[in-house]
Amino acid sequence: MLSYQHIYHAGNLADVHKHAIVAQTLAYLTQKDKPLTYVETHSGRGLYQLDSIEAIRTGEAVAGIERVMQEGWFDADHPLNRAITLVKSRFGKTAYPGSPMIAASLLRPQDSLHLAELHPEEYRALSDAMAATNAKTYHQDGFELAQSLLPPTPRRGVLLIDPSYEIKADYDRLPKIISSLHRKWNVGVIAVWYPILGNQRHWAMREALGKLRLPKVLQHEVRFPVARKNHGMIGSGMFLVNAPFGLNETTNELDSLFGRLSS
Repeated sequence: MLSYQHIYHAGNLADVHKHAIVAQTLAYLTQKDKPLTYVETHSGRGLYQLDSIEAIRTGEAVAGIERVMQEGWFDADHPLNRAITLVKSRFGKTAYPGSPMIAASLLRPQDSLHLAELHPEEYRALSDAMAATNAKTYHQDGFELAQSLLPPTPRRGVLLIDPSYEIKADYDRLPKIISSLHRKWNVGVIAVWYPILGNQRHWAMREALGKLRLPKVLQHEVRFPVARKNHGMIGSGMFLVNAPFGLNETTNELDSLFGRLSS
């Protein structure tokens, strides 16, 4: 299915949750001089303009990153804030980075980026957005790319799996995919995002992930008000394998910040 376009949802509260964790993970890993690899299976456009017709139509960015920035959730030194500031300086005040652009903003010349996107229009936009970076883009199924690329060179690094879940089978097959990828790359940080919907469709997947008994697992979920009437997403989840030491501090902070939304 190739109908999903993230521009309608860019900068929503799920993005804030996911991007804060991804940015902090990369910040931890880049504390060492050793190079690393970043791989993303469902990259989207990589860069979004929040004054676009699509973003304005849903209002998710207004309830998400625009509120977050207005309320000052993250200080200037937070890696997500640093990435957003850099992107705005390059692409304008309404620009918002997807996770590929966040990674490109935080990583170093010695690091490698591999970005897959199957949707043809999204891929063209991704390729254009990342042209000035050292990222390699692939018009390819992201799971196929991960299977062929792992273990990567450099061997340290992060794999972000962030499907749209419009294909319902993703919930069932992801635990097996993650287990397979971990066997190929047992030192890599594997990060999986999933939506929390009112129908609780993620429950079975979450239970299956827990049974894999993978190392250094961090699972974190937040809840938030729906962005608009009849919108199904009520929260955001992240599941990480080989989570960096200290990331619990980030998730504790996010618990406090997202807790403000219901007060």
